[in-house]
Amino acid sequence: MMKKMVWFLAIPLIFAGAPAADAQSARDYISIVGSSTVYPFATVVAEQFGKGTKFKTPKIESTGTGGGMKLFCGGVGVGHPDITNASRRMKKSEFESCQANGVKDIVEVKIGYDGIVFANSKKAKPFQVTRKELFLALAKEVPDPGGAAKTVPNPYKTWKSINSLFPDTKIEVLGPPPTSGTRDAFLELAMEEGAAKFEWLKKLKKEDEKGFKKIAHTIREDGAYVEAGENDVLIVQKLVANPNAFGIFGFSFLDQNSDKVQGAAVDGADPKFDLILSGKYPLSRPLFFYVKKAHVGVIPGIKEYVTEFTSEKAWGRNGYLAEKGLIPMPDDERKKVGQSVKDMAVLTTID
Repeated sequence: MMKKMVWFLAIPLIFAGAPAADAQSARDYISIVGSSTVYPFATVVAEQFGKGTKFKTPKIESTGTGGGMKLFCGGVGVGHPDITNASRRMKKSEFESCQANGVKDIVEVKIGYDGIVFANSKKAKPFQVTRKELFLALAKEVPDPGGAAKTVPNPYKTWKSINSLFPDTKIEVLGPPPTSGTRDAFLELAMEEGAAKFEWLKKLKKEDEKGFKKIAHTIREDGAYVEAGENDVLIVQKLVANPNAFGIFGFSFLDQNSDKVQGAAVDGADPKFDLILSGKYPLSRPLFFYVKKAHVGVIPGIKEYVTEFTSEKAWGRNGYLAEKGLIPMPDDERKKVGQSVKDMAVLTTID
């Protein structure tokens, strides 16, 4: 019993500034969780890091952004992840959860940009859609087709019932679950903006934002939207098998599977590298990872891993991550973020 007690007491001491060599007996590799969108980028960096340094290759789990935040904010110590990847910025509630659990010093690393694509098989015809039409296709409650300023259970079963120019096929969309940062971003960038195209909902957003979001953020549950988990590769496979279906995932997966799937134009803009970088493609969002500063210098290699990720050869305009589909930040922004990361500047608040 005494031995067990000593072991548990030793863990906090390691994270109170004991030599890194002592920590290696507890865990000698970096533990990373989080976003399925950032996962392939982090994996490439981890492989380069493992080959080019004396440190072990980090272990990375694709848990989804929300799931990763929960694990990351669980506490400080070898039983908790060192880094979490995120396809959206950390929420205020997550920051507060971290603080409450002793995860006080968090370093935010913005790595670049990504586009959320609405894609289908290349066997099907190219698709063009508006955010208003996406909202009508996927919301659980939609504005009354009769024109009254109220919502009704979604009556749209086929694409043609939304727009006469669309194919007469049933609405079937494979997308991420609630734990996904991609889903969070899609709700904000596509569903909210689509809902706001209705004047009475636009007014509601100003008067009752909570009520507005309840309408815009609630996805239908009648089978038209299918939660496909955190595995974007699986969504691509299902689209290939079913040319009538559509999928929601990050641009990098479209880029890596361009021989199999194609991205729909949204509000007239195609999901292309330059249009995402310029912000002209409407479903564009930043990508991040977060570092537990208390683990830096204790778990071997964290600072060196971050240095690799934020090097020009990785996240630069001609870096190996751009080849994988990451949209690099503009030079001045990359320089600013890079300096902040070098200084290990911590988050003080989240708006």
